[in-house]
Amino acid sequence: MSHPEFPISNNLIYLNHAAVAPWPKRTSDAVKSFAEQNTVYGSHYYLDWLKKEKIIRHQLKNLLNAPSSDDIALVKNTSEALSFVAYGLAWKKGDNIVSSNEEFPSNRIPWESLSNQGVELRQAELLSKPSPEEALFSLVDANTRLISISSIQFASGLRVDLEKIGQFCKDNDILFCIDAIQSLGAVKFDVQAYQADFVMADGHKWMFGPEGLGVFYTNPESRSKLNLTQYGWHMMANIHNYENKPWEIHPTAQRFECGSPNMLGIHAWSASLSLLLEIGMDKIEEDIIENANYLTDKIKNHPQLNLLNNPQAKFKSGIVLFEHTTIENKQLYKHLQNNGVVCALRGGGIRFSPHFYHDKVELDRAIDLIE
Repeated sequence: MSHPEFPISNNLIYLNHAAVAPWPKRTSDAVKSFAEQNTVYGSHYYLDWLKKEKIIRHQLKNLLNAPSSDDIALVKNTSEALSFVAYGLAWKKGDNIVSSNEEFPSNRIPWESLSNQGVELRQAELLSKPSPEEALFSLVDANTRLISISSIQFASGLRVDLEKIGQFCKDNDILFCIDAIQSLGAVKFDVQAYQADFVMADGHKWMFGPEGLGVFYTNPESRSKLNLTQYGWHMMANIHNYENKPWEIHPTAQRFECGSPNMLGIHAWSASLSLLLEIGMDKIEEDIIENANYLTDKIKNHPQLNLLNNPQAKFKSGIVLFEHTTIENKQLYKHLQNNGVVCALRGGGIRFSPHFYHDKVELDRAIDLIE
């Protein structure tokens, strides 16, 4: 039975939330309403739009458990926020950054690009030690300035102990950066418990938002360590004094927003976030893990499928990765897509990423199609 907020075509089983998610109905309605308002009234209600901008910062503050909305910046995407960190910090030749060899390019390329400043990127093999965290720590030395890790790996679904890493960073005076794109909207998240310096994520995956709008969290102390790399009217302390001579940098995280906000995206994403916050991340995480576990059990008991992620992992995610024993991944992927199972070819297998709204009948159908 379809969820009222997700009237997805009966011809599709949507198991690709780790890539790009469908919008809830309320998000579509919000975009239609905003478009109609623009058509009829132009910017007459701009002051109301500014209220919506405040609302979404508060929603994101709650989702991340940030101390204040002032710690929230609205950015174009994860890559932009990671670049703010990479090119905002003052590096010294010989510094190094510790990450993993499983990262999406967004959390690798900005760090690799610092090699021309004499900064080294060290990539841990997360399964090379008794725990992924120990694999990271084993690469740390006196010249390590930053650990940057995905909270959940995009391909394998491996989920790390962020509290453990955060405490290690605190104890060793190392900055902690989290790419949270596979966590926010899927599992509970707490920047304060993780003692995170920087957290970033796009809205278009588990948070059901549009592409082109993301969140960038910085704690005040760490924020002060970042030199700005973009400038414009919106990052000034007094943005509505258009003369602004002289001008000052905005005291909050808004300093990372150089120009006009993406008002259409803000209206859309705010509607999606309202659904997550209404249901509550406790319930959403519970349902997502239940659906992932259900698929995991079906795959483990299937005579022709091999599960590729670890069902005994300490921390669970919504990502399920598998392969067929006789059919090549590309062939199986094409078969599933042609039969309406929206999934992904990742990490040496087929990736399913269900959300909270799926029922078991849909999940059974997806596995049965492999027959």
